[in-house]
Amino acid sequence: MNWWGFTPQPIAAEQYIAAFNEEYPDIEVTFRQLPIDGYDAALRPALSSNAGPDVFAVAPGGGIASVALYGNNAIDLTDAITESLGDDWESQVSATGVEPLTVDGELRALSIGSTFAGNLWINQDLFDEFDLEVPTTLDEWKDACDTFRAGGQGCFIQGAGQVAFNQDTLQSIADSVKPGVWTAASRGEASWDDPAIVEALTIWKDLFDSGIMADGALGLQQYPDASNAFLGGQYAMVQMGTWYMQYATAAGAAEAVGASGVTGAEPFTMLAAPFPDVAGNGNPAQMFGDSDWGLAVSSRSRNQAAATTFATWLTTSVAGQQLVANILNDIPALGGIQPQWDEIELVNPDVQSANLQELIERTTTVSEPRLSLVSSELQEAIGVASTTVASGDATPEEAAATLQATMGG
Repeated sequence: MNWWGFTPQPIAAEQYIAAFNEEYPDIEVTFRQLPIDGYDAALRPALSSNAGPDVFAVAPGGGIASVALYGNNAIDLTDAITESLGDDWESQVSATGVEPLTVDGELRALSIGSTFAGNLWINQDLFDEFDLEVPTTLDEWKDACDTFRAGGQGCFIQGAGQVAFNQDTLQSIADSVKPGVWTAASRGEASWDDPAIVEALTIWKDLFDSGIMADGALGLQQYPDASNAFLGGQYAMVQMGTWYMQYATAAGAAEAVGASGVTGAEPFTMLAAPFPDVAGNGNPAQMFGDSDWGLAVSSRSRNQAAATTFATWLTTSVAGQQLVANILNDIPALGGIQPQWDEIELVNPDVQSANLQELIERTTTVSEPRLSLVSSELQEAIGVASTTVASGDATPEEAAATLQATMGG
């Protein structure tokens, strides 16, 4: 059977498949990773043919791999999860992976786990080299970037040209201004031209004007450009969420650094840091998240039984979900599963272990969604707002008014 996805990384997929084959040696699984920006273009025609994948990744919301768009190409997996976990299966899995992956009352995909945004990742080795503390305010962030640049070192990197990730930064900024306002606007409970949203867009513009954002950020993609630049040691900070934990492991770091294309790059001590209080209002940094992605079984697959077995094993079995936890790409969907830290080799465990455990603990109190409320129309509108403000083609007030005119009905 063939499995397509924009995630996970091949090294993780290989581990998933190897562990699955220990229990199901007669089911051969071939994984094909497609680039994020090319996933939809490849998946759409494939699902309409008999040569498409048997199992494929979908995501909540209306962005990349939208379950709202591709769910109708998948079978209902309610019976499969009921057979695996029993009639009370909903009480055993994270709610973030149920309703967001349900289409027309049918569970069209099984969530592998959740991811959360609202934090930065830092190269602690570079912070130590430059004798700097992690910035907690906008002014501290600017000062840190001035110091890094003066020493010939890149400071912060984000691929602002891949607008899906601009939303994460904007939501973090908005939560610093007024906690919950971004989610309220996404639900239609607040206006997109709310003064707090205008202020968030103003701060977003300041990130470009002050030099926090790298030169040419609007021409960069988050993947692979920003990710490779950070993992290759060219920048000290990057905007990414919990899915980036995998690069704190020795194996994940070695592969990612080797693939970054930066000559002489080596694994480093990567730590999570709260998003700075850029508004200066004293609001604690917020995290937000939902199901990362789910496995859907194609309605045209000739191997539906095998595909369903694989999807169910990875997302509902203790063995599969423990492996998900230990790879540190997702917070497992199955309740009660935690990473086995004594079996996880980190680059610098003395420093990273407590940091990662604290990050995971922070996610247990998250109430704000990340993608599940974002329709394709909203994602496009946020992309327009973020890029036009950053480029100076629209003021924050104008961009917020356009957002409201587009989404406010």
